[in-house]
Amino acid sequence: MADQNGIRTGRNGTELVREAGRAASIARKTNETDIKLTFQVDGSGISEIHTDVPFLNHMLDLFTKHGQFDMKVDAEGDVHIDDHHTVEDIGICLGQCLREALGDKSGIKRYANVFVPMDEALAQVVVDISNRPHLEYRVSYPSFQVGSFSTEMVHEFLWKFALEARLTLHVIVHYGQNTHHMIEAVFKALGRALDEATSIDPRVKGVPSTKGVL
Repeated sequence: MADQNGIRTGRNGTELVREAGRAASIARKTNETDIKLTFQVDGSGISEIHTDVPFLNHMLDLFTKHGQFDMKVDAEGDVHIDDHHTVEDIGICLGQCLREALGDKSGIKRYANVFVPMDEALAQVVVDISNRPHLEYRVSYPSFQVGSFSTEMVHEFLWKFALEARLTLHVIVHYGQNTHHMIEAVFKALGRALDEATSIDPRVKGVPSTKGVL
């Protein structure tokens, strides 16, 4: 439930605010992480990403640039344990912001299917902004880590993002030899797919669903 200032207070004291235009911000603090995130759907690819997970910073920069979004993230977490809570909670916050920013989803294209190559790697991301959260993840990496970043965290981020944004997300890496290249292709494809799926089609009246709601 939103208060008179449009602030929604959720579990763990989360504050989620719909901003002017298709934008939203969130402040979420738990015993494990402290995250502030703002997200603008109709942006210009500008990002300010500050987390304790350097590889995730790089991937979020790519996601923002290729999706032509604007995003700011300030996150601190218990990375002395591992990166899990920080990566997971940023996925949660980003998903909630996207869902809030899109409102009732009037006029959006809804679907997108994007292929992105990164040298020898080829990633495909298919998205349906469906209000039916699901992640189909068909990826096998050659190595378990990129630097200090565990590759299993990619699945964790994408699943929590899809769950909170309430979208159907299929991620397939058809082939690749370099784990960094494969993950980079995924995040670039995710940004480009969401850019297309969230774009406004002037032919669409209301929401693109025979149900009348999404």
